[in-house]
Amino acid sequence: MGDPMNSRAFSLSLVIALVAVFMSYSYIDSVEKEHLEKYGHPQPVVVAQIDIKELELIDDTKVKIETYPKKFLMPGHLKRIEEVYNTIATVPIKAGEQITAPRVTQPGARTGLAQQISVGKRAYSLNITAGQAVGKLIKPGDRVDIMALIAYAPGQLEKMKVKTVLQDVLILSTGYNITNALPAVVLQRDEEIRKMNLNTYTDYNTVTVELSPMEVQKMIYLINAGSKIHLSLRNNDDKTIEGLTSTEIYDVLGEDAAEAKDYYQKKSSPERNRANI
Repeated sequence: MGDPMNSRAFSLSLVIALVAVFMSYSYIDSVEKEHLEKYGHPQPVVVAQIDIKELELIDDTKVKIETYPKKFLMPGHLKRIEEVYNTIATVPIKAGEQITAPRVTQPGARTGLAQQISVGKRAYSLNITAGQAVGKLIKPGDRVDIMALIAYAPGQLEKMKVKTVLQDVLILSTGYNITNALPAVVLQRDEEIRKMNLNTYTDYNTVTVELSPMEVQKMIYLINAGSKIHLSLRNNDDKTIEGLTSTEIYDVLGEDAAEAKDYYQKKSSPERNRANI
């Protein structure tokens, strides 16, 4: 038979252990209840699994489900991954951030270029080359001056001028890339979303600018009259409108302008003489 003293000691130890476990459980339970009352029950929320760029397509490889106490849920949070399938980020989203409704959008009529145009203005597209548009480093949201090479008589330098036609003009888009919106091609063919990296799409041959109706008419006239258009990039905070005059060959030549004027006067004299005969 065992020692009664040892049996009592064991029984006492077991009781103490059970009481300790009960007290620990009660404490944990009370703390949990306190936290639930303070922060609310955990709820599922969709979070970014990786960094998501602006205008990037979101699918299930870029998001995951986590649980957050109700108090820490952001307004407009999404609860199911299905809610973000084939949506597009309207702003950059960092890994671990909650996905909320205002931060994503579906392709549709309200996400096109028209929403970017100021009331009373018009969008007009210009065909450009790298040499005409600052090496194609212009991006949506930039502001530019528009210049035109105007020839009164083709091939005659003395009858050509460069004129700054418009100043402080907003760039609405470069090619299909639109500020804070979806490229127009995406709105027409949803499958294009998966084929294009919308955030870095820079292979463009047109820029779309925001003009007044009268300015649109001026640009159409210049382009159809054969004038070559050039864009110069300006600081977005620079709103100064310069009082510029046209530039002609004599302005470029400077101190040699008199010689050039004499040359062109002599060149045109025989033509005048023949016209008077």
